[in-house]
Amino acid sequence: MFYDTETNAHGMAHDPFKAIVAPRPIGWIGTKGRDGIRNLSPYSFFNAVGDRPKMVMFSSSGRKDSLRNVEETGVFTASFVSRTLMDRMNESSAAVAYETDEFELAGLTPAPGRIVDAPFVGEAVAALECRVTRVLTLPDMHGNDTDSHAVFGQVVGIHIADAVIRNGRFDLAVADPIMRLGYMDYAGMGPVFELKRPSQRT
Repeated sequence: MFYDTETNAHGMAHDPFKAIVAPRPIGWIGTKGRDGIRNLSPYSFFNAVGDRPKMVMFSSSGRKDSLRNVEETGVFTASFVSRTLMDRMNESSAAVAYETDEFELAGLTPAPGRIVDAPFVGEAVAALECRVTRVLTLPDMHGNDTDSHAVFGQVVGIHIADAVIRNGRFDLAVADPIMRLGYMDYAGMGPVFELKRPSQRT
């Protein structure tokens, strides 16, 4: 099959786009407004985008509370979503009023950042502290603004639980990440295997 995205006439029960671009890591974004109100929201448009320096980004579809807070304060955190935290991550995705603290809503511990003034999930096996480097309202191919807003951040601090460090590595088999697929689908991690690049084979 083929369809153009202008008409989006795919003829399927649900739009397959996000199922094709999968799996996607979940950015569990922690922020705090100038008024001190905490916010915690999961974003599936999230990924690492550089390592010299270390950079991540998340994209908000619509102007949500996380976006408002990073624009006000210039900082955020990204907590790692393990299988054991999957249900509480889902709880924190509820559409609630700005004044609602999603840490309390989901029964999670708001741990204060050491470098940035933003909370992260105390129960998470890893978390990144980030300073905002740029916020972009994404344009379409005609140059018109869309309602997607990308937040880029430089990672200035990294928290890792000792329990997931094995043989000098962050052990993903122990950390057991959950990833976002399409529709309402999620996935865990399958068997880990190593694949060397051609230049490393000789």
